[in-house]
Amino acid sequence: MNETVVLTPERILEVTEDVLRRFGLAKATVVDVARALDVSHGSVYRHFPSKASLREAVAKRWLERVSAPLAEIAESPTPASARLDKWLRALFDAKQKRVAEDPEMFATYQSLAREACKVVKAHKESLIDQVAQILSDGVRQGVFEVSDVKVTAQAVFDATSRFHHPAHSDEWRDPQLAARIDALLALLIKGLETPRKR
Repeated sequence: MNETVVLTPERILEVTEDVLRRFGLAKATVVDVARALDVSHGSVYRHFPSKASLREAVAKRWLERVSAPLAEIAESPTPASARLDKWLRALFDAKQKRVAEDPEMFATYQSLAREACKVVKAHKESLIDQVAQILSDGVRQGVFEVSDVKVTAQAVFDATSRFHHPAHSDEWRDPQLAARIDALLALLIKGLETPRKR
């Protein structure tokens, strides 16, 4: 064991992901993570006080990889209608790619997310806040007519859940998926537009 290794939370999380990929959520332990890092499990516990906190941090890291590029879109200075369309498509694409490219790890993260309820709740709130920011900009630009931005942002998130919520991941193989997304987004954005824009 190499206890002279400088451990960082980020390094531990990287290795934990590898361990989860190899052993699966049910079998992976903190000892497995420590072994992969060539340190004692106590060294891991110095950064993450419990197995649950380590798993929560892994879930948070994964969700941040989804939300960070979306935040960039939400904050961009582009017209609100185009930005909302781009943001939603990026959200759908991020979730759907993860299922297609790494289904085992996606299933692991689904299980992790169920354990890390606070992390998932914060993630959803962050995404809804990003939609609210776009809607607010649209109201300022005179493009959207929205009386309550926060309520409408929640409604947009809920209305599109079929294309981003993991519970619907089996439906994402539908050959008509792209057409269904196009139809929903056209309807949704048209419904948000001010009467003179319609």
